[in-house]
Amino acid sequence: MSRLTPHERVLVALDTQDLERAAALVSDLRGSVGGFKIGKEFFTSHGPDGVRACVGSHPLFLDLKYHDIPNTVASAVRAALHLHPQMLNVHASGGRAMMEAAAEAAREAAEDLEMDRPLVLGVTVLTSLDDADLAEIGQQGNTAEVVVRLAKLAKASGLDGVVCSPKEIAILRKACGPDFALVVPGIRPSWTASGDQKRVMTPAEAVAAGADYLVIGRPITGDPDPASAAKRIRAELEAV
Repeated sequence: MSRLTPHERVLVALDTQDLERAAALVSDLRGSVGGFKIGKEFFTSHGPDGVRACVGSHPLFLDLKYHDIPNTVASAVRAALHLHPQMLNVHASGGRAMMEAAAEAAREAAEDLEMDRPLVLGVTVLTSLDDADLAEIGQQGNTAEVVVRLAKLAKASGLDGVVCSPKEIAILRKACGPDFALVVPGIRPSWTASGDQKRVMTPAEAVAAGADYLVIGRPITGDPDPASAAKRIRAELEAV
């Protein structure tokens, strides 16, 4: 990955159904963060038109975690590129054929639309899950082992990187190399609560460990002054 500035690393999660609230956050945070993440809650409520109205031309991480048969996922990726995302994701547990189809669809659609190809990322293990949760659903191995296995499969399938927990950054750097993008949720500054995330790290710790992008939601969006919170995080990253 090319050298990213602290400003470029931070992607703010707009996890809300409130279009006006999301648009206000984008307006308030313009220039203070690198982009915005749109997930299932917002997208289900407002669809592509809502994304365009809210995010506009700002860098977009379309976090819809596609997971279906290869042809369906490929078609969804082609449709998603009309929103000009900087990155989008699929579940790595969908398998090699599905991930290969997603990567190829992104390449073809980007050429057709004459746009930069977005990063296609694999989702390894959700940050709300720990070893006990994985055992309960029948996964073999501990969290770190499952994450590395899925990340290696994602890389072999032509994906650009993965979404991973902060706790797996170092082992993924070792397993997948320096040019494999690591997009990391579960980021909690020391001055905020961890909430429902079980595997968390501060922004500075995550970047020092090798994270490329940090997905941050409530520590910024839940603050009485989101812009101030974003600047505080940026200052922390500038000291890394």
